[in-house]
Amino acid sequence: MSKILVTGAAGFIGFHLSGRLMARGDEVVGLDNINDYYDVSLKEARLSQLKENRAFKFYKLDLSDLPGLMGVFEKERPAVVVNLAAQAGVRYSLKNPHTYVQSNLVGFVNILEGCRYHNVKHLVYASSSSVYGANTSIPFSVHDNVDHPVSLYAASKKANELMAHTYSHLYGLPTTGLRFFTVYGPWGRPDMALFLFTKAILEGKPIDVFNYGKMERDFTYIDDIIEGVVRVADRIPQPDSSWSGANPDPGTSSAPYRVYNIGNNRPVELLYFIETIENCLGKRAEKRLLPMQPGDVPATYADVDDLMRDTGFKPDTPIEVGIRLFIEWYREYYRV
Repeated sequence: MSKILVTGAAGFIGFHLSGRLMARGDEVVGLDNINDYYDVSLKEARLSQLKENRAFKFYKLDLSDLPGLMGVFEKERPAVVVNLAAQAGVRYSLKNPHTYVQSNLVGFVNILEGCRYHNVKHLVYASSSSVYGANTSIPFSVHDNVDHPVSLYAASKKANELMAHTYSHLYGLPTTGLRFFTVYGPWGRPDMALFLFTKAILEGKPIDVFNYGKMERDFTYIDDIIEGVVRVADRIPQPDSSWSGANPDPGTSSAPYRVYNIGNNRPVELLYFIETIENCLGKRAEKRLLPMQPGDVPATYADVDDLMRDTGFKPDTPIEVGIRLFIEWYREYYRV
């Protein structure tokens, strides 16, 4: 049993993680700024569920508020921090770059400082599959170089990994970055494809299908993501004694630092993804085929060998099962 600080606790992944941690006996300190990037009522509904558990304490706070954040660290003294708070979304970053700098860079260095000065045993933080950017060698491996991001969102996540490594190296702070691959499931984000497509199909509206449907994504069900986060959080990284500066491995370090992919290891074509939604809804989609958007990539595919080796876990929820569970939740939540 530990006290764990979960930032972004009102978000999709933070909500599920907080519930899972409390179910196994941990005390969770949740932190979120409840911004209006998407429907605030959905965030409030998640939070109201979490607050039913006496092991949950909540602070409404922005990570860029350094004095406020340090006050939470000082008062709560968490053993582990899981940083899931970030400005999400590739496309949104094209129009609102400064939001990403404030949340994903300023906010993240504040988290690092809080961990450094308050004896945190392990910082786990959300990175993203988007860091692979212009890489075309698949499946994407944590041992590949990722120096060619194609969106500011991706660049901010890569920057988080670099910042974390610096603190691991300078101060011995154990840090683990998790590159999530297209997370979906109940209580998901309304700006994500599954949510957008389901809503539009039910309302009889057309859906935008980018790159004319010739996209592949490694869709990963939320329960698999949470299992991976929990297993990694329990495993404090150690320095890699075989690491060499003459031939540097991006996935490990001579510092207590690691990066893992958490993905389904099974890319799905966008058109099949849509077909599965149609089958679950019993309704066909009107598709509006469009070219690929700036900042997007044609395919994502996670190499999860390191995750399997170190934690004994590999995501395996089939897309057909995950989409059905999401749609069951969607119909109940929105009374459709």
